Amino acid sequence: MKKIQLGLMASASALLLAACGGGESEPAATEETAAEETTEAAPAAEDAAAEEDAGAPAADDVATLDGTTLADFTGDAAAGEKTFMQCAACHVVEPGVNRVGPSLAGIVGRAAGSVEGFNYTDANANSGITWTPEKMFQYLENPQRVIPGTRMAFAGLKDGQDRANVIAYLQSTGS
Repeated sequence: MKKIQLGLMASASALLLAACGGGESEPAATEETAAEETTEAAPAAEDAAAEEDAGAPAADDVATLDGTTLADFTGDAAAGEKTFMQCAACHVVEPGVNRVGPSLAGIVGRAAGSVEGFNYTDANANSGITWTPEKMFQYLENPQRVIPGTRMAFAGLKDGQDRANVIAYLQSTGS
């Protein structure tokens, strides 16, 4: 029983890292999981390609795919801290600490691609985006739509309340 639990925990950790683009150093997937991932990834890749063809929204455009806005929700920082656990495999809120992704300390009001010591893609560094809460709300829905070419492999938070909660959490940490 303990072996099964440890295996499940290891699988969950690997999936979290892979979701943030940190899966490169993880052991290779088995043929069974690789087949499942390929089957599930195909529609997502088609959706991403279709959205990329439409072009990224302008740096000051905050329209979401689901039509919601940050103002439609009241963020809950405590709930956002729990949702942020999906992000914590790659990001932290401590200043000066970069992992697979950059530190999110002070993100609100900061220019995209500007954390000292982090190696950003050209797409991110040259996006012209300033991380307002509203732009973060849009980005967290589908990062690749907002910054095509970003290394962040996270598919996004489709639920608007989850996005509002994460933003409230980041704001509550001084981030």
